[in-house]
Amino acid sequence: MFENKKIFILGMGRSGVSVARLLSDKNEILITDMKHNESQEEELALLGVNVEITDKQVDLLDDSFDVVVKNPGVKLDHPVVLKANSFNIPVITELEVAYRYLPDVKIVGITGSNGKTTTTTLTYEFMKEAGLPVHLAGNIGLPLCDQIKDIKDGDVLVIEVSSHQLINLDKFKVDVAVLTNLSEVHLDHFGTYEKYKMNKLRIFKYQNKNDIAIINKGDEEVYRLTNDLESNKFYFSSKGEADAYVSGDYIIYNGEKVLKLSDIRLKGMHNYENIMAAMLVCMQFNVSFDIIKNVLNRFGGVAHRMEYAGEVNGRTFYNDSKATNVVSTITALKSFDNDVILLLGGLDRGHSFDDLVPYLNHTKRIVCYGETKERIKDFALKNNIDVSLVNDVREAVHEAYNNSDEGDTILLSPACASWDQFDNFEQRGDAFKDEIKSL
Repeated sequence: MFENKKIFILGMGRSGVSVARLLSDKNEILITDMKHNESQEEELALLGVNVEITDKQVDLLDDSFDVVVKNPGVKLDHPVVLKANSFNIPVITELEVAYRYLPDVKIVGITGSNGKTTTTTLTYEFMKEAGLPVHLAGNIGLPLCDQIKDIKDGDVLVIEVSSHQLINLDKFKVDVAVLTNLSEVHLDHFGTYEKYKMNKLRIFKYQNKNDIAIINKGDEEVYRLTNDLESNKFYFSSKGEADAYVSGDYIIYNGEKVLKLSDIRLKGMHNYENIMAAMLVCMQFNVSFDIIKNVLNRFGGVAHRMEYAGEVNGRTFYNDSKATNVVSTITALKSFDNDVILLLGGLDRGHSFDDLVPYLNHTKRIVCYGETKERIKDFALKNNIDVSLVNDVREAVHEAYNNSDEGDTILLSPACASWDQFDNFEQRGDAFKDEIKSL
């Protein structure tokens, strides 16, 4: 716990403000950002928090601070982080702060390059349906710091843990850890794929033989890197036998057919992997298959992850705003065998779009926007795909619609982060859906 400490919070997003709320009562807090948010600033001022809006944040930090709490998206080479390191000031994130305030609970931590949001949501929904005292937190829903007051001994926390959150975890330990898969993403943040992979393995840090690891056996990289874990390992796979695996029209668990694929509303092999991972977690908490089946019969997916967003004059819209990397967009494209107009764009991390090429057979047009629009336009022209260049998502909706025919799918699956024009991918997805309504 933190008491009588001087705390520097870098970033006034949801996580930073939640930390300030939790710690303001017994600590001296300075929170800084480069952009104004009047409602948040008013709230923080009432809490006695010192708010500084400046692009010279590094000048605010000196060696009198006890800890720096940074927004997970802030890179490790940020001037404030480097200066904190030079002063030997610990740098942590909101998740680590919250961990220090938790009572005696069970923690499920779920990470991976793709699928972690769906897996986390399914795990939570299965447990909630079973009547377990469960909370949803982490890189999804309310920040954990905002939920501390509602958490009691014996509760279960289901936490989506992003690679950005894993970097600055110190004491954080999970009882059940899930690694869904690995692919080359966020290299702008980590520099190399090797560093990214090693960071993902931090989800298993501090686990011992009494803890549980849920592993994707069908992902060769994941299987190899987790081979020597001390934890009790349970495996799922869409590519061969495991504790849970897909065979024909069924999901098999311990050799028995437990779920018929046609009874599952979510479709796609990637979603069956997510279901198996969540199912294996819930087996550790004695959740019945009847409950799992009930949830899967009605669960249609997570907002902003291949979310059905409506139909206008025979054109079907899907919101996949959470697809912040090329691998996620490939997964989305594999779900359609009709003509697609693809909305691509966002923050320019310098990443290549070439891996999309084999999956663009049904893409009749790309509408590109944001920082990456010029590079995406060149990519489309090089691959003989019609392309439109617009400024933002809202314009992209109208451009896509005006170039579509009845029966087409208009798909927002940007393959880029949202931070060039939005605070998060949820805002981007909501803007997309709002613009559809305007049609």
